[in-house]
Amino acid sequence: MLEYDGAAYGGSQRQANAPSVQGALEEAIGRLTGESVRAAFAGRTDAGVHALGQVAAFDTGAGHAPQVWRRALNALLPKDIAVRAAAEVEERFDPRRQARRREYQYTIWNAPVRSPLLARLAWHVASPLDTGRMNEASRLLEGEHDFAAFGGPPGEGRSTRRRVFRAEVLGGGRRVAFEIEGDAFLPHQVRRTVGALVEIGRGKLEPGAFARWLAEPEPGVAGPAAPPHGLCLMRVVYEGHGPDFGEDD
Repeated sequence: MLEYDGAAYGGSQRQANAPSVQGALEEAIGRLTGESVRAAFAGRTDAGVHALGQVAAFDTGAGHAPQVWRRALNALLPKDIAVRAAAEVEERFDPRRQARRREYQYTIWNAPVRSPLLARLAWHVASPLDTGRMNEASRLLEGEHDFAAFGGPPGEGRSTRRRVFRAEVLGGGRRVAFEIEGDAFLPHQVRRTVGALVEIGRGKLEPGAFARWLAEPEPGVAGPAAPPHGLCLMRVVYEGHGPDFGEDD
């Protein structure tokens, strides 16, 4: 299980023109074992997006115990990436396809003056937000819907229907958090949702817009997309053959 600050990376997935969390992890594994491995991730995070509970898996011939993997990889990884916990899993384990729930949190600093301490972790919105209206709209997302209006296309022939188990806006003070838990998400879905929620909080959009977009899902109309640095993948939930991390201390 990985925690990382995504500010310096072009995203979680390996790419040719920018550093990635996957690339850093695979390099550390290679330095430790001498193997060339390919790590699979539970979820794709965009450039600048953070994670507290990302799950990655890889095949290796090295026989280290989980606690040795954690200690050794943390000695080799950049300071903005850490292995919080490690576990041995069955060979057939797929961290993406076997995930049953993914939970994201988006943090907003809602105050007239920016917060330098939170600048890397929260979107500064200076104008007052009506969090009650925002929460009213967020509750409409719960259940199974066609979320085409809230996200990018998932790929040719793939469905835009997803199930959201919980969605809510927390906090009425300076620090406001949007939490959403679902089976999976479309590209940019959470950031577009937050951007639309902020428009509702500012009074520029009615909460009922969410109901219309779910009933008549015109692709990509929700937004604008919130900045990536306020978003964090909090946890991934598995059933059956998922990893047993135990306590990550």
